[in-house]
Amino acid sequence: MKNCTVGQLLKIDSVQVPYHVIWEKGHYLSATAQMWASTHNDTLKEKMLAVVSALSACQKKMGTGYLSAFPSEFFDRFEAIKPVWAPYYTIHKILAGLLDQYTFADNAQALEMTRWMVEYFYNRIQNVIIKYSVERHWLSLNEETGGINDVLYRLFTITGDQKHLLLAHLFDKPCFLGLLAVQADDISGFHANTHIPVVIGSQMRYEVTGDPLYKTIATFFMDIVNSSHSYATGGTSVGEFWSDPKRLASTLQTENEESCTTYNMLKVSRHLFRWTKEVAYADYYERALTNGVLGIQRGTEPGVMIYMLPQGRGVSKAVSYHQWGTPFDSFWCCYGTGIESFSKLGDSIYFEEEGSVPSLYIIQYISSTLDWKSGKFVLNQKVDPVVSWDPFLRVTLTSSLKEGAAGQSSILNLRIPIWTLLKGAKATLNAQNLDLPAPGSFLTVKWSAGDKLTLQLPISLRTEPIKDDRPEYASVQAILYGPYLLSGYSSGDWDINTASTNSVSDWMDPVPAAYNNHLVTFSQESGDSTFVLTNSNQSIRMEKFSKAGTDAAVLATFRLIFDNTSEEITTIREAIGKTVMLEPFDLPGMVLVHQGTENNLGVTDSPDDETTSSFHLVAGLDGRDDSVSLESVSQKGCYVFSGVNYSSSVSLKLSCNSASSEAEFIQAISFVMNNGISEYHPISFFANGARRNFLMAPLQSFRDESYTIYFNIQPE
Repeated sequence: MKNCTVGQLLKIDSVQVPYHVIWEKGHYLSATAQMWASTHNDTLKEKMLAVVSALSACQKKMGTGYLSAFPSEFFDRFEAIKPVWAPYYTIHKILAGLLDQYTFADNAQALEMTRWMVEYFYNRIQNVIIKYSVERHWLSLNEETGGINDVLYRLFTITGDQKHLLLAHLFDKPCFLGLLAVQADDISGFHANTHIPVVIGSQMRYEVTGDPLYKTIATFFMDIVNSSHSYATGGTSVGEFWSDPKRLASTLQTENEESCTTYNMLKVSRHLFRWTKEVAYADYYERALTNGVLGIQRGTEPGVMIYMLPQGRGVSKAVSYHQWGTPFDSFWCCYGTGIESFSKLGDSIYFEEEGSVPSLYIIQYISSTLDWKSGKFVLNQKVDPVVSWDPFLRVTLTSSLKEGAAGQSSILNLRIPIWTLLKGAKATLNAQNLDLPAPGSFLTVKWSAGDKLTLQLPISLRTEPIKDDRPEYASVQAILYGPYLLSGYSSGDWDINTASTNSVSDWMDPVPAAYNNHLVTFSQESGDSTFVLTNSNQSIRMEKFSKAGTDAAVLATFRLIFDNTSEEITTIREAIGKTVMLEPFDLPGMVLVHQGTENNLGVTDSPDDETTSSFHLVAGLDGRDDSVSLESVSQKGCYVFSGVNYSSSVSLKLSCNSASSEAEFIQAISFVMNNGISEYHPISFFANGARRNFLMAPLQSFRDESYTIYFNIQPE
């Protein structure tokens, strides 16, 4: 039979459609359905309806219920236990996407397509069992099948068709769920993203059948992953697999935390929270979302995402096996889960509990608006931006009655995260103080439309040891600020001495808000290129200009330190005429120094003579309005000098004159001073290191820059 491929139907050369593209179709359907449910955007609805319609035409053309871009012969190989790569994994994505189109967008056509597909696969699997045995079917599940049991249980809740329930049972992988049923932490060696979806499916089995075994399985699974197999990000896996429990220090590298696994672990924790209302699951969700999802896209660039989240020393999101993807040519599994993750950022902020009095749980603090039908009002949540220099999370809740609705009382339950402190915490309802419960519980208040609640929660710094029970790795620790995992700008150095103090704040200081006004980059033009003054291994060179978000941009950014430490400026032009030192952006505590005339400039944390690090920042001697020159305080008339007509990696020196012409000399000591290419994230700290200090910022803020997550933290 000749297959009508999706590529042919959409007038794309089917030979060039990658195998991966079709699972992206499923994620696209899920993502658009969820995004439309939040926005009701008409353009989005038109596009997703068109995709469903095109897929339906293809399914009808094939005439069997089968729907995929690869031939059904792939399943012949799957059933014969012959090599073939994960056909059911892709089918799960398509089924889930179609079912989401029905669930969120009420597309009845998508539901009928789902039922027809499932009928086709029900018949296939029945034939395998009749011809061979059910054991043969179980054996075939050693290939990756995704969460097909999950989507089948969901379908059963809609249709009530016993075939759908039976088929779901047949994808509950017994060799894996059996280990969890007897509570054995024996998941090392298993492919993580093959098996997390199986657990999600078992959670749906509990919801459908009420069998408590499957609740126990999911609870135990979450417990062992959190206690033995997860990083400080909340993520899990190395090279896509689980390693030995509590041995994570040996796994830190570039191929950590496949993004798909975090996407799926969030689903596991979401179900567990719905069942138990335990704050621990909401805390986990916040951690994994904040550190394992929000940073997988390169800044605000659409369509540029990562597969793995590196966690070794001196790693970069741009330097791994996959590196960053591309907007139009990357079709990894993590692109599918990535677009879906960003389509549903609001799906776990609010949960409601049915009862005589409506009850709402607010478990994530994200600025948002909720049209709460049960409460008959619109709730507005406003969260102030979190910063390092003002260590509080501040939330304001207000509400207004929906038009035509009668006022009624309801209950609000607000999560008090485990990472906060009671000291300094404050909550008010209509300007009246409320008693706060301990962290790790809920603040419960009676609520009426028109009320106003404010919440102020202290955010503290803390360290967290890596999940490794070997004594030699006890000092390997991550640093967190509330839910934010901090990473240091570092090419591999990771040693921190804490001077035997118990408080992290004794060896870490917030970067003041005004410091971004002090960041500068010095540049010169040569030929057709722009070169920037750069710290290269603690020597100063001219290198080609690089965009923000790169190591080169970090190395080309310096902070102006004024002779008068209380000096404040709002624009960098105000610094002209002042005495300054230049601190490399990523090396707090170090400064640029000269080493005498005609010697190369360097960087040190302890200049022999403080005047060698001080410069008069004067208007550029070339007379241009946008240029400056750096005159040595210790040697009047001598300036930072670059040379002329140079290429990359030319070293800078202090020069009082030059063998070149006066015009060339003036050109070589005149620099354009712009705002720094790099800038401090609002959540930034300086940490005292053993050999050097570290600039710390949230992991989610890093793009291509080199960073270190775990540090070797020891008392002096």
